[in-house]
Amino acid sequence: MDNSRTTKNSSRIFQAINAVILAGIFILFIGVYYCVIKAGIPYQDPPLELQIQYAINMGIGKILVKDGFQLFLCGGIARLLFKMKKN
Repeated sequence: MDNSRTTKNSSRIFQAINAVILAGIFILFIGVYYCVIKAGIPYQDPPLELQIQYAINMGIGKILVKDGFQLFLCGGIARLLFKMKKN
């Protein structure tokens, strides 16, 4: 009875770690979308409104890329450590 409970708990932990990794990948791709598509290449001599819009979109993209990569990396490290502990 105790062994099945441990297996059930470890399965739940693996699911949570996989969810963290997947969320990190999604956030990373959304950040790349903001940097590449939404912000894009800045205009040569844009008006102030377009400069502000570009700065906002680029800032959002940088933050999302950084946070998504960190989340993905932390989830990957947690999964690796959990697998090493299990074996």
